[in-house]
Amino acid sequence: MDSFEINKIVAAILMVALLTIGIGKLSNIIFHVEKPKTPGYAVEVDQATTAAASTEIVVEEKIDIAALMTMGDLASGEKIFKKCAACHSIIKGGKNKIGPALYNVVERKVGGVADYKYSKALSAYDKNWTLEELNGFLKKPAKYIKGTKMAYAGLRKEKDRASVIKYLNQNSDNPIPLP
Repeated sequence: MDSFEINKIVAAILMVALLTIGIGKLSNIIFHVEKPKTPGYAVEVDQATTAAASTEIVVEEKIDIAALMTMGDLASGEKIFKKCAACHSIIKGGKNKIGPALYNVVERKVGGVADYKYSKALSAYDKNWTLEELNGFLKKPAKYIKGTKMAYAGLRKEKDRASVIKYLNQNSDNPIPLP
C-alpha cells in the first residue's frame, strides 16, 4: 500500500468526522430548543394526598407466640446465639460489649441496663422485652424500632427466632414459663 492509498483512507475518516460534526451543528441551528432556567417539572399535588402519604401506618402483625415457641429448641438457640455473642454477653454478671448484656433480658424493660448507652429510640421505647417484643425485634431490628443503633439484619426464620428467645429466657435468674 503506497502513501496515496493511506492519504485517501485518512481523508475519508476525517471527512466522516467533519460531516458528523457539521450535521450536528446544522441541526442545532434549524431546530433551536431553549433550555429552561430551572431544569425539571413542577408537579402539583393535593394537600390531602401529601398528608396521607407522609403519615406512616404501622400494622402490627399478630402472631401466635405459643405456636411460635413450640418451633424452637434450646440447643439450636445456643448455636444461633453465637452470631449475637460478638456484640452481646449472655453470662450472669457479664459486661456490656458493643451491645448490652442480655442475661435476664426476658421481661426486662427495654433500655433497662443502667450502664449502657442506648440509642434515643430504644431509650424512649416504653415497653418490656416480652416474647412478642423479642420476636418482632429479632425479625428486623431497624424496622421494628426505627432509630435503633443495632446494625443486624435480623433472623428471618421463625424457628431461629423462637430458638434464640428460648435460649435468652433460659439465661435468666428465673426463666418465665413458656406458653
